[in-house]
Amino acid sequence: MTQDRVNFGHDIVEPDEKTRRVENVFRTVADRYDVMNDLMSFGLHRLFKRIAIEASSLRPGSRVLDVAGGTGDLCALLADVVGREGQVILLDINESMTNVGRDKLINSGYAWVQSTVADAENLPFPDGYFDAITIAFGLRNMTNKDRALTECHRALKPGGTLVILEFSKTNHPVLKRAYRLYQQSWPIAGQLIAGDSAPYRYLIESIDVHPNQSELNCIIEQAGFHEVRYDNLLGGLVAIHRGVK
Repeated sequence: MTQDRVNFGHDIVEPDEKTRRVENVFRTVADRYDVMNDLMSFGLHRLFKRIAIEASSLRPGSRVLDVAGGTGDLCALLADVVGREGQVILLDINESMTNVGRDKLINSGYAWVQSTVADAENLPFPDGYFDAITIAFGLRNMTNKDRALTECHRALKPGGTLVILEFSKTNHPVLKRAYRLYQQSWPIAGQLIAGDSAPYRYLIESIDVHPNQSELNCIIEQAGFHEVRYDNLLGGLVAIHRGVK
């Protein structure tokens, strides 16, 4: 049975079409991805990632997979926690992003961190392998979120932790209006700095259609996780979700 049509931003497309479009988005911005992240978040994404790691219950020697790991920011922080006696793997479906992440990790002294190009919906790892799996700002780009989360559940050890850091929804009317106004600057900045505004229009739309906190908790629970909870950051504009296998 084929999967139903899915959102690519505000567009409704076939699953294969979303996968192709997302690939094009990140291939276009890979080289300027970190610069744009720092600019648009005023560097706060780095703080959010540190907070997410605290929710992962990792310790020295742990095995951890960073899904949609992109340019490797989170992997470097994870490596600092688990150390060389542990194992850190960066996984991303986009080869351009993975190459940037691998090179950055090597140049930053984390050559022992592994990287692989693979689909989160078909993880190339055995059952019960990881102590923790992280996904930072990547879940909303996945074609089949349910399948990806089910795969994360399969690949975690019993008692292992899933941590998702993602854009979410605020209930504060003033903050919501201010954020919407601020988002209008993202495509302009994208054109000036990355040479393309389209990926940042998609970013805004992908945030719009992503499940809210309660909806995402339900999806995580349906994938088999328990003790599912979330914590809001920036009044709910960003949230950290956690579940245990």
